[in-house]
Amino acid sequence: MNEDKIFRDIERLRDPQRLALLETERVVSLCLQGPKLEKVLDIGTGSGVFAEVFSHSGLNVTGIDLQEPMLEAARRFVPKAHFQMADSKALPFGDDSFDLCFLGLVLHEAGRPLLTLQEARRVCTMRTAVLEWSYTEQNFGPPLKDRLKSDEVLRMGNSAGFSQIKTIPMEHLILFLLEK
Repeated sequence: MNEDKIFRDIERLRDPQRLALLETERVVSLCLQGPKLEKVLDIGTGSGVFAEVFSHSGLNVTGIDLQEPMLEAARRFVPKAHFQMADSKALPFGDDSFDLCFLGLVLHEAGRPLLTLQEARRVCTMRTAVLEWSYTEQNFGPPLKDRLKSDEVLRMGNSAGFSQIKTIPMEHLILFLLEK
């Protein structure tokens, strides 16, 4: 991948206007409600946008991604976290290794989203949070054809074995909290 393109991608991911759309602080706050969580796995961390907010909240953060340049950027932005290359379909962690697994705008990109959710459930002790674009035409984010319908996420969550799923509509996104 071209280094200029990677730099542009990182700049785009961390653009203040995009971050405002993501409501990062609110998302993290909603993810952390309930029993105290200590260890978070940020699946598809990219440049570490959400890992950074989780880290600032005092959590022990691990992030995975398939692109080493993104991991390098995440390491710069979130030096207290641990980042490594890994595939969401085969997480290199033991069962119940994390209190929370977080997938921020990643599930719609997963080649096998159900397997990704099954792996997240396997490595989490309490909750998996899935943040996705709402299934509406918007002038930002992926095209509609690449977005997931809420009922698809709910169906996959049930198939993956989560006991409860809470749907939280946000201004531009939807947060799904899947309880183990």
